[in-house]
Amino acid sequence: MRILVLDGNQNQAVASVRSLANAGHQVLVGESSAWSKAGWSRSCESTFQYPSPQEDTAGFLARVAEVAGQKPGTLILPMTEATTLPLSAQRDQIFATGAKLVLPSHANVLLAFNKEETVRLAASLGVPVPKTSIIRDAQQALETSRNTRFPAVLKPRNSVETGPDGAVRATGRPLYAKNAEELMSAFLKMKNTCSHVLVQEFVEGEGTGYFALMRHGELRAEFAHRRIRDVHPTGSGSALRVSVEPDPQIRGYSLAILRALDWHGAAMVEFRQAPGGSPIFMEVNGRLWNSLPLACYAGADFPVWLAQLAERGDVDAVGQFKTGVLCRWLLGDCRHLAEVWRGAPPGYPKAYPGRLSTLLAVMTPVPGTFHDNFQWRDPLPELGDWLSFLERIFEENKKKRRRRENDGIV
Repeated sequence: MRILVLDGNQNQAVASVRSLANAGHQVLVGESSAWSKAGWSRSCESTFQYPSPQEDTAGFLARVAEVAGQKPGTLILPMTEATTLPLSAQRDQIFATGAKLVLPSHANVLLAFNKEETVRLAASLGVPVPKTSIIRDAQQALETSRNTRFPAVLKPRNSVETGPDGAVRATGRPLYAKNAEELMSAFLKMKNTCSHVLVQEFVEGEGTGYFALMRHGELRAEFAHRRIRDVHPTGSGSALRVSVEPDPQIRGYSLAILRALDWHGAAMVEFRQAPGGSPIFMEVNGRLWNSLPLACYAGADFPVWLAQLAERGDVDAVGQFKTGVLCRWLLGDCRHLAEVWRGAPPGYPKAYPGRLSTLLAVMTPVPGTFHDNFQWRDPLPELGDWLSFLERIFEENKKKRRRRENDGIV
């Protein structure tokens, strides 16, 4: 089968390319930049570039449709919300080329990516959720600050938003508040990048998740892991994790949500859980996830199963995955160390990891650990990961300098 893997600079793209090629598929990698780490993999047959969906959505769709249409039956696998949302919204344009997507209805795609709506859905199903408020303007923020139980976390309602012109933009990371003044300050920062901000009571515990492949609301395969270190010590993006058996309670809650969404394809349902406490629902990621390499190394080959679902309408019988498999994102682990060294973000209410203990943990090798991007037989994606990161830092610094110049600061 011919498969287009988009978002080639994502870890899940690297894992997908390797798994799909190993299963005999013809894999092409797309990215908005001229190169990508997944495109550098030996498993990639060829690459193509498309306009950024955040800057030129119509151009992005036209380019992907053009490449997909070169061979009817081509499967398109987007790896992020930024590519999934426009493809889902304009799926008729994609289907007209004879290409395939593995997604539920667009209404349910939008619902899954909307944290306000998924919290409401989870609560209606009896799944524990944090107390949540939505704020759109300063007046609502002021009213919410008077009624919120602190500490609190503020997060965008959506990880990305689609503007009136169809362009997609990232909305930024969560912020924290210990009191009303910090809440107002955090909201004023966030309103520049997102239209709706969720305010939730801070939930103690560690992030944990359940990963599933669904066929029109029916479970076909599952996976779980335990986070050991996160890229952001506040709880986002795992840098080191180990495969484990799914927690029965989390499994039940997650399947209730995914069935209610009539989900079709891969998804992650995320919770926070304190030791001995009940899991509290956080969000749904309706796509392949950044830590996908671990699942593939453990035998939970979601990319191959997605291809089977697209090609045959169902998947072969799925066996058990291996537990106790360790997988590390080397760059993510180094970023974790840098975040710890920088110190806790303003308003963060929880104990932060120690600098020296973190340095020792990150620098101590653990035999048998797999890596998200590095393989001896396929080393270039690891190099591409670091180069891509440095390129992003350079571009961000250029933008910041340009803004300062425009403001007359420099």
